[in-house]
Amino acid sequence: MIYYREIEVRTEETQGILHLTDDERKARELKETGEAVLVCLHPGNREQDFSGFLFAVEDPEELEPEYIERVYRRLKGLPWNILWTKRCLIRETVPDDVDAFYQIYSHPSITEYMEGLYPDVEEEKQYVREYMEKVYTFFGFGVWTVVEQATGAVIGRAGLSYREGFEEPELGFIIGVPWQRRGYAEEVCRAVLAYGWSALEFQRIQALVEVENTPSLRLCEKLGFRRDARLTLGDREYYRLLIEKSHEIYSPPSGK
Repeated sequence: MIYYREIEVRTEETQGILHLTDDERKARELKETGEAVLVCLHPGNREQDFSGFLFAVEDPEELEPEYIERVYRRLKGLPWNILWTKRCLIRETVPDDVDAFYQIYSHPSITEYMEGLYPDVEEEKQYVREYMEKVYTFFGFGVWTVVEQATGAVIGRAGLSYREGFEEPELGFIIGVPWQRRGYAEEVCRAVLAYGWSALEFQRIQALVEVENTPSLRLCEKLGFRRDARLTLGDREYYRLLIEKSHEIYSPPSGK
């Protein structure tokens, strides 16, 4: 007997159905029509081919509402809302954010200490699509978009990612010039670190900051990072800073 169930999902942007089934044929029929499908696995269907499906569960009756919404969002290309601070929403990046990124990165001070965007807008949007599919889906975290709750404006980026050649995840952040000197960077970074400790269960997090980037060095040290080493990457000199998980975990005030 085929197991099949429909779950109604309501998000801030839309509403729809998440389809649960243990039958490969039905799952593929639904997927081909653009539906969101969650596969149910059990000993009776282990021989069926569910390759190409991102999500599968063994106990469909024990699904949490948050998990259901996140599965639906991923399958429908909607961003996950990661966390809220007092003034900001930190969520996954989507292609529609790219235009705002070009405005932020157009200020010379932003690219003085970090790489810029692709010269072509469509190329940057394609990069974001691939990042959503490969990085967010595989790791469950990455560099996210920072939105000012009061206005809905995209004001920067922040998050955690792995850099090749390093073991610890790395904190990265950028706040657009019009929103600087208002405490946004500290507010957002403290929230991201707290998320790294509690939700992702990291024990240590690093930051790589160019030696001339005094404001970022000052902020990292205020957050509790300590200088671990000075190293060269390419033609640039960096301080590697580390912070370890504390028993007293900072909990950012929610603005939701």
